[in-house]
Amino acid sequence: MSTLPAGVMREAIIDVEAITDNVRQLRRLTGVEVIAVVKADGYGHGAARSAAAALAGGATRIGVADIAEALALRRAGIDAPILAWLHAPGASFGEAVERGIELGVSNLDQLNAAAAAGSGDRPAVLHLKLETGLGRNGASPADYAALFAEAARWERLGRVRVIGIFSHLSNASAQDDLAALARFEDAVAAASAAGLTPRLRHIAATHAAIALPQTRLNCVRIGIGIYGLSPFDDRSSADLGLRPAMTLRAAVAAVRRVGAGQGVSYGYDYRTNGDTTLALVPLGYADGVPRQASGAGPVRIAGGRHSVAGRIAMDQFVVDVGDAEVHVGDEVVLFGDPTLGVPSATDWADAAGTINYEIVTRIGARVPRRDIER
Repeated sequence: MSTLPAGVMREAIIDVEAITDNVRQLRRLTGVEVIAVVKADGYGHGAARSAAAALAGGATRIGVADIAEALALRRAGIDAPILAWLHAPGASFGEAVERGIELGVSNLDQLNAAAAAGSGDRPAVLHLKLETGLGRNGASPADYAALFAEAARWERLGRVRVIGIFSHLSNASAQDDLAALARFEDAVAAASAAGLTPRLRHIAATHAAIALPQTRLNCVRIGIGIYGLSPFDDRSSADLGLRPAMTLRAAVAAVRRVGAGQGVSYGYDYRTNGDTTLALVPLGYADGVPRQASGAGPVRIAGGRHSVAGRIAMDQFVVDVGDAEVHVGDEVVLFGDPTLGVPSATDWADAAGTINYEIVTRIGARVPRRDIER
């Protein structure tokens, strides 16, 4: 039986109240300010709806990767503080400063470009990004002193205001993350000695914010957790008090009764063992369903759990449902909240050899999003 709207063959349902509740839960758990990260179109959930829902749950700021994402949120009516920290070489920060976007700066060039965009009337608001062992962007330890001194000079001139200092953790081990935290705290002390007084200090994302209380400082950046997914291999969403916000589903497009030996999809990687029913699902790798989960990705159809049979194609895949009674139009759930008896994004991640972050983030624009509120 189909529960999809008439004429819809695939959709992602977004439970915005789940996002709000997840932020509330993470605020209770961490006890500090939460920056809700909605980069990559809110990890596939929709950036604007995710930002609004997170703010309703008590997030104080929104985090995105780049300025284009931040400006899109402003156009969508999000007026809360927004932090963007990944910038193209030679980027100009004029529009960002004008629209009140907070900038993460990782080097002197970015700092000076931000100062050039700022003024006494509207200084550029900055978070200084430090490299503390992850090997990605952020000022290197050898450059800390020069960055802090120049930031303090620009602040005295009224061109910038440094309100934050931050870094990222590797989540490799507690030992590695605590070593990075120690480097970060030394850097914060050096920034203070240079005359800077950033109010916000943040290094923990979802994993460390939950697992390592020492890393919470006075602010955490929460990404995957606000969407109700667990970053841990040994703890589920339910274990953390979180509820997955995305349900990916489709309507069965065709049903075919076949005999033994029927090849299924490209390459005939799968052949039927006996008389059986094949159900065609109109989702494929063009929609973000990982081809690597061919032959393994789980679905729920007609109250039963089944796996993808054969290869996932660009627009569709096939499920061998055996003798289950399945009809055209029946609902197929790929993933959602496993407490409701459906597969999870983590189940698909396991089938594809990846992480649940990628499963939800890669769901493409061809899949309509539909908000629900409980």
